[in-house]
Amino acid sequence: MVDFWGRSFGRKKAQGKAPENKRENASVNVELGVNGVGLTGVSTSLVNIKGDDALNVTAYKRALNVLSGSVARLPFRYMRQQGGIYVDYETNPFHYLLSVQPQKRMSAYDWKYQMVWRAFHDGDAYIWPRIVDGEVFELVLLNRGSCTFDEVNGMYHVTDEYNGVYGNFEEDQILHVYFNSKNGRRGVPMWQLGRRALSIIATGDNETLSRFGKGGTVRGLITNDKSGIRGLGEYQDEQLAKVASSTNNLFQNGENIVSLPGDVDFKQISQTSTDMQFLESRKFAILEISRLTGVPPIYLYDMAGSNYKMPEQADTAFLTQTLDGILLAIETEFRRKLISRSMCCKRIFNFDRKKIFSMDLLSMANYEGKMIQNGTYSINDVRRMENQPPVDGGDTIYLSTNNAVLGSSKLSGEKNNDDE
Repeated sequence: MVDFWGRSFGRKKAQGKAPENKRENASVNVELGVNGVGLTGVSTSLVNIKGDDALNVTAYKRALNVLSGSVARLPFRYMRQQGGIYVDYETNPFHYLLSVQPQKRMSAYDWKYQMVWRAFHDGDAYIWPRIVDGEVFELVLLNRGSCTFDEVNGMYHVTDEYNGVYGNFEEDQILHVYFNSKNGRRGVPMWQLGRRALSIIATGDNETLSRFGKGGTVRGLITNDKSGIRGLGEYQDEQLAKVASSTNNLFQNGENIVSLPGDVDFKQISQTSTDMQFLESRKFAILEISRLTGVPPIYLYDMAGSNYKMPEQADTAFLTQTLDGILLAIETEFRRKLISRSMCCKRIFNFDRKKIFSMDLLSMANYEGKMIQNGTYSINDVRRMENQPPVDGGDTIYLSTNNAVLGSSKLSGEKNNDDE
C-alpha cells in the first residue's frame, strides 16, 4: 500500500442656448415593443453573466455535457507493473472505488462526470481521500463552494456539511483538479474566461424572446409633422420624448393600433427576416462556445458546411487537442498525491482512451483488425477486449507481409531452409 498516509495532512447639459432652427428638426429615435428600451434607440442592456447564469446558454451547457460525459464514460484504472507491462490491480481498494462507487450515494460515472463538470464550470474540483484503518475507504468529491485554497500557505479549508468533512488540510491531502489556470495553483471558471461572449449570446437570446413574444418589434422615428404651417403648435424635444415613451408603452402592452397627436408624425423603420430571427447571433453563439471550450461545432449540432469526413475529423481533433489534456491533468494529480516516489514507476492511474470509440463499431473493427495485422494483438487479445471466450490457436501472433522477393517461398507457400 502506498505510503500516502504517513505524510502531513444625463450627460452634461450643453453650454449655451441651442439655436431655434434645431428645434424644427427635432426627432426622437424609438424602438417600440422591446423591454428596457431607452429613447436613444438602444434596446435591452447587455446581460451580466455570472456563475450558473451561463447554464442558460444552451450551447455552453451542451459543451459542458460533452466534456464531462466524454471523461465519465472512460474506465479509470489503478494499475501495477507486472511482467514489464501494466495490469489492473484488482485487489487494491482503488479498483473498486474508481470502477464502481467512489463515495456514498454516488456511482463512479456520476463522480467522474461531476468532477470534470465542476473543474470546468466552477474552476476547481476538490477530492478528499477518507482513510479508514490505514486504507482509502472513500474518495469524497467535496460539495460546491465548501473548499477554499490558501495559495500562500498551501492549505485547504473545508466546511462541507453535506459530506461531513471539516478542517484544514495540507496541500497533499486534497486532490485538486482544474483545467484553466493563470498561476498553476488554482483554476479559473470557464464562464469567467468567456464572460463577454456569453453575455452577448444571452442578450441576443433575450432579444429574440422579446421579439417573438410580441410577434415582432415596431421601430420608427417620431418627428414633427412638417406637412402643415410651422408655428406655435410645433412639438418641442421634451414633448416628443413624452409622446415616444407613451407610444412605446402602448405597443409593449400589446396594443396593435395607437393614436398620435395631430402635430406628430411616425415613420416606421422596416426590418428584415434576418433581423427578426437573429440567425447570425445563433451562429456566433456556437462558434464562440466552441472556441472557448475546445468542443468541435459539430458536437454542438452545428451542421453548417458539414460533409461525410467531418465527424471523423472532429473525433480526432477532440481527442488529441481537448480530451487528452483533460485526462492527463487528472491522471497526473492522482499519481502525484496518491502514489509515493518509490512506487511512481510501479503504479499508475490511467484512463482507457480506446473506449472513446467504443460506440463507433466500424472504427473499433478497423482498429482491432490493424492491431492483429501488425502483430500487436493476437486474436484472443481482441476477443478478451470484446468479452468473448478464447479460441484454440488464437494466441498465435500474425504479421501481415506486403513485400517479398520474387520467387521466394513466401509467395509459393513452400518451406525452405531459410524459413526454418
